Amino acid sequence: MTFAISQQKPAIAGTVSINRILDLPAVAAGEPEVLAGAELLDNSVRWVHVAETPDLAELLSGGELVLTTGMAFGEAGAGVAGFLAQVRSAGAAGLIVELVTGVANESDASVAALRQLARQSDFPVILLKRRVRFVEITEVVHRMLVADQFAALERSRMIHEVFTSLSLQNETEDGIVARAAELIGAPVVLEDVAHLVLSFASGPAPDAALLFHWPERSRRVGYLDSTGRGAGEESWLQTPVGIQGQRWGRLVVPGALETDPDAAMVLERAGQTLSIARLAGRDQKELLHQARAGLLHELRQQHALGESEVLIRAGALGLAESAHYVPVVFRLDERPDQTPTGVQLRERALLDALNVVMNSARTTALAASLQSGQIGMLLGVGAKQLEEPLLERICRQLAREQDVVDWSVGVGRGHKNLSEAAHSLAEAAQVAETVATFDTRARPFYRFADVRLRGLLALMHEDSRLKSFAEAELAGILDPLDEPALELLGLYLKHGGNKSALARTGFLSRPALYARLGKLQDKLGVSLDDAESRTSLHVALLWRSLAGA
Repeated sequence: MTFAISQQKPAIAGTVSINRILDLPAVAAGEPEVLAGAELLDNSVRWVHVAETPDLAELLSGGELVLTTGMAFGEAGAGVAGFLAQVRSAGAAGLIVELVTGVANESDASVAALRQLARQSDFPVILLKRRVRFVEITEVVHRMLVADQFAALERSRMIHEVFTSLSLQNETEDGIVARAAELIGAPVVLEDVAHLVLSFASGPAPDAALLFHWPERSRRVGYLDSTGRGAGEESWLQTPVGIQGQRWGRLVVPGALETDPDAAMVLERAGQTLSIARLAGRDQKELLHQARAGLLHELRQQHALGESEVLIRAGALGLAESAHYVPVVFRLDERPDQTPTGVQLRERALLDALNVVMNSARTTALAASLQSGQIGMLLGVGAKQLEEPLLERICRQLAREQDVVDWSVGVGRGHKNLSEAAHSLAEAAQVAETVATFDTRARPFYRFADVRLRGLLALMHEDSRLKSFAEAELAGILDPLDEPALELLGLYLKHGGNKSALARTGFLSRPALYARLGKLQDKLGVSLDDAESRTSLHVALLWRSLAGA
């Protein structure tokens, strides 16, 4: 559903100005002379009222253009000052006085008094030197006001329908901003709370300098909680975007406008549409994520669904049928100050980046959170021989997309059967957990063959028998805890029991090193020259590091 948009913006309610009225033939026939308030003639007029009484307080409600023949001015213009004061205090938009000089002495005196008092005021006062028909002026102006109000209602309806249609069409942010600029006839910019431009449209007259030094300029224009013009050097018309209390940006018109109220109406509807689009997109992604996570958890159970049903459900969630499926797990590194909410946000950011990379690689996968800090993925591959290069490309591109790589990647055995690949997610998760303990990660992803003994110990680190073995091997330096001895043992085993190689690192002088190793042997109660003893101690140290001691 589309709507034609008129390039000429109709006037909105209340935009009949004093200037427009002075241009009417019925008024021009009176040879109007502006005595005061020339700079305020663009003020809008709400209504036209004829008044011949000095009591105006109860007759006016504000915004009226008052017409009078000066009958209330009294003899020799004695009542001019009081009449002007009452018109102003009642909130009138301006005053038109029909006083024909030379007809009577009283008229001449009233005109003189009016001229003198008007010069002392900034209130719009217009003198008509010839007689006019007030009824004709009021009829024409009232028709203009009604026509403008009707045009405003029509435009408001059209704008409402345009943006409702954009919401139903799930239009992009760029499309919504472009339509707003078209309706306003001026540039429109959507920025976030950090003043970074999310989208912009140049309007009918492209301006190369529109975004020049944008963040610096935008920071000088204060944020408002509602639609209006912000303070600063460039007083831009703006409206906040986002739900109350959770503003994520604002729409601004960085330039002059013919009419602020019309542009404000368009900006507000555009801002509402952007907020709805953002919420709808977030809800859609949330539902899709929940559906994918639910299927992954079902597939990992022993009573998994039949393969044909699995393929149908996975296909409905975006995983195309493939010749080979590979289980992959991304495990987020722990941070000292992390909170459950922070972990969830990091998971979602990694999932979003992963989806972008998958689209770029033109392949499909089923990815979702397995548990806090872990993202599981079943990757569809065209052939087994393509598994390695595809994983390499995905992991490296994902690393380039992020500022910091703070996750480890474990890969399980691939299968032709999707259900079997899902069962191997546990293997991939174990590898990722093991890799998380590495000091350095030279590879973009790891398999069990890459983690070797450390991987086996990671699988068994909760086994009470392994715990008893490790604690017995290290008892001499754990009870009580001897940190320097643990450090020395780790370095000694890292160098394969080669004392000379350890000495060359400059850790200790040779005499001191040999003396320390002798004491270490005494504490452990074993010979460090014995290969089996070194192996046992190495296993015990690996278990201790995996157990998070």
